[in-house]
Amino acid sequence: MINIPKGTKDVLPSESYKWQYVESVAREVAELFHIQELRTPTFEHTELFQRGVGDTSDIVTKEMYTFKDKGDRSITLKPEGTAGAVRSFIENGMANGVLPAKMYYITPAFRYERPQAGRLREFHQFGVEIFGAKSAQTDAEAILIADTLLKKLGIQVQLYINSIGCPTCRAEYNRALKAFFAPHLDGLCYDCKTRYEKNPLRLLDCKEENCKKVNANAPKMLDYLCQECKEHFESVKACLDLAGVAYEIDPRIVRGLDYYTRTVFEFVSTSIGAQGTVCAGGRYDKLIQELGGNPTPAVGFAGGLERLLIVMEQTGVEIPLPQMPTVYLAGMDDECRKKAFEIATKLRRAGIIAEIDYMERSVKAQFKYADKIHAKFVAVIGGNELLEGVMSVKNMSTGESEKVAFENATAYFQDK
Repeated sequence: MINIPKGTKDVLPSESYKWQYVESVAREVAELFHIQELRTPTFEHTELFQRGVGDTSDIVTKEMYTFKDKGDRSITLKPEGTAGAVRSFIENGMANGVLPAKMYYITPAFRYERPQAGRLREFHQFGVEIFGAKSAQTDAEAILIADTLLKKLGIQVQLYINSIGCPTCRAEYNRALKAFFAPHLDGLCYDCKTRYEKNPLRLLDCKEENCKKVNANAPKMLDYLCQECKEHFESVKACLDLAGVAYEIDPRIVRGLDYYTRTVFEFVSTSIGAQGTVCAGGRYDKLIQELGGNPTPAVGFAGGLERLLIVMEQTGVEIPLPQMPTVYLAGMDDECRKKAFEIATKLRRAGIIAEIDYMERSVKAQFKYADKIHAKFVAVIGGNELLEGVMSVKNMSTGESEKVAFENATAYFQDK
């Protein structure tokens, strides 16, 4: 037997309606904010993620699924959605169109990491990217889109925000971080020793316990913001206040991707243990230029569908069940089953959910099956019904039965 690869999961037909519900709510929220869908390839050239995500991030250094194709090109399965969206924005000349360009995606993504609750090697993201607007209102809108989605899904979370500044003020902050961490280098993990030289800001994002203890007393980026970044952050907070979105400032948020500037944010639930972040993002004004486009401001976020579903399950959020069959047509023999097939086809073409017997079960067994699939009605076609041109329709809730002519079947069930 060939088993499913570690870190992946089947979504069975009995569970898929939950995914469809979350995806449909996400699409509804996107429509409210006039955001259109973008679909990018599942794999891209590896350089896109090395340059876009950052060569000091854990994603690039440890977690990407990278391989050579038959043309000896280095290809990577997408580990996140933003880099591909930016590549598409540049390559398709969207900067020359209507700005801001607002787009969303629902996509699989892949990271080689230790599987745990809400974290798989193949996972799925709903993400939003807004290109071309530098206003703090855009940051607030990105947060508000995520907040609207989570509230519509019935998920209770805490919003944390921070500013990690721009390259100008971050240079001074990086010097302060290096000065603070220098006496502690021997006690830091191997990765942090590398980050110390390449990107000191990433030291604050380490999950190793010893490193977390050290960085608890590290300088805060908010104390080093330049005037422009301070004003931007104050404007973001003011917009959130106007929108009635509650938040807390967490100076430790830096995000695990190298491309962020200024505003960063996380929506956190305590329902799934240590991996409590269900949705996160921020501003990344330098990424489009870094990937070969013209300087263009941008902001966005992404949320993992698996984590959203776990939180919904653990907090008792009820997801609407899928529509059950309106009618199950039970045929007693081959001729009756043919008639059931003919009527079911007409019903389906009229938009009525109908099911029939494909297993040549007895009528008694067909009633049991109809009950299992929660059919509202069972329409029995036997020899006598076939001669009379009618079917015996039983309401499975009330037990009441009545005769319905074959030619009236569509009109009868459309009212049910």
